Amino acid sequence: MNQPVVLISLESPHSFWRLSSRHERALSAAFPDIEFRKVAEEAVPHQLADARVYFGWRFAPSWLFEAPHLKWIASPAAGTDHLPVAEAHSAGVALTRSYGFHGRPMAEHAMGLILGFSRGLFVSQRVQRNRAWWKDDLAEEFFDLAGATMTIVGCGSIGRHLAQVARAFGMDVIGVRRTPPAAPEGGITWMHTTAVHKAVSVADVVVNLLPATPATDRFFGPDLFSACKPRSLFLSLGRAVTVDQSALLASLDSGHLRGAALDVFDPKPLPARHPLRLHPRVVLTPKSSVFCRTYMDEAVAFFADNLHRYLTGRPLNGLAEVPATRSPLIGG
Repeated sequence: MNQPVVLISLESPHSFWRLSSRHERALSAAFPDIEFRKVAEEAVPHQLADARVYFGWRFAPSWLFEAPHLKWIASPAAGTDHLPVAEAHSAGVALTRSYGFHGRPMAEHAMGLILGFSRGLFVSQRVQRNRAWWKDDLAEEFFDLAGATMTIVGCGSIGRHLAQVARAFGMDVIGVRRTPPAAPEGGITWMHTTAVHKAVSVADVVVNLLPATPATDRFFGPDLFSACKPRSLFLSLGRAVTVDQSALLASLDSGHLRGAALDVFDPKPLPARHPLRLHPRVVLTPKSSVFCRTYMDEAVAFFADNLHRYLTGRPLNGLAEVPATRSPLIGG
């Protein structure tokens, strides 16, 4: 009897996002009855004919026609907006995302950005070359994290991790999501998405962790930015399409927002003369919030646990839902 085939395509210029020979050996040792095939992305369509499982960064909808025996598509990513969720569902193929290990690097990234603004680090770096002394400037600009409020919009597993770190700095945390927990959890004050305007109106720091769905397109627009507390800080680490960038720039230019830090933006990369690149109170990072040296170790561990589940007929973790055309505001 032929061994079940698991096709793997996890290529990246960065070693921490690439499957190594060590990972291959670990999977083969844990699953001796499985044939693991590691292939380059361009070869995937030609290798799917007998694959039962696919584990990779990308899966084109057209590849489903080349995969008559495929039962499950697994991604190490947290989001699924770049994957054929609806098409896979229609073909009877399960599609899973990964979770649980993106939170630590994203929380570190978020707190680094927040500290850059709250302690005046970005201002100092910007003016140190042409100003002799700027202490008085920072005395006007800095703000305390202890006692401040952070509102996390789209507060799922990553948001919970960020909340834990923020609370270590003495911050109060409000979590906004479609399905708030029934009981208090993690020291977070939970609010339903219908109360998002209230949640941002009391926040000194607003963090956007929204996924990309039809319901979240330009979710942060003129109305929601206007509802933000004056002189609050805005961070966007979710998906670029959830932010109306023109409305964000207008809020920054009016002085309503003290600043913004964006790990995602549209287009990617931004043109050299784009207003967000040139704005003195905007810090951009190149979609690097999930940089983590142990990323692939944890992604493979998550996949291995799910593979055990698949082989024993248990429910898979991280099953992606087909996005509705009209749905309650945000997932989570």
